[in-house]
Amino acid sequence: MATVTVEVNGRPYAVGCADGQEQRVQMLAGLFDTHVRQVAGEVGHVGDIRLFLMAGLMLADELHEARQGLPVVEVPGAPTNDGVAEALNAVAARLEKIVQGL
Repeated sequence: MATVTVEVNGRPYAVGCADGQEQRVQMLAGLFDTHVRQVAGEVGHVGDIRLFLMAGLMLADELHEARQGLPVVEVPGAPTNDGVAEALNAVAARLEKIVQGL
């Protein structure tokens, strides 16, 4: 497993990822950072957790809208929504620990 450092809202975060996925994680973090900075510009400083939550909701809304017009295709061996939810819960717990340590 590789570790890559990404920057979100001016702060560095170490993120674990599969070997060879470092550039993808950095690209996704850049997309997330764009949303976080947009929210920060609109609502001001409300704390990282709230900024991250709002940006995450914006991205979830965009994903939901994108999926509205697409048929559901099940791929054998692909992660289920339960796996995605579990991963998101793990990330949320890690973010809370990071923020509590600041």
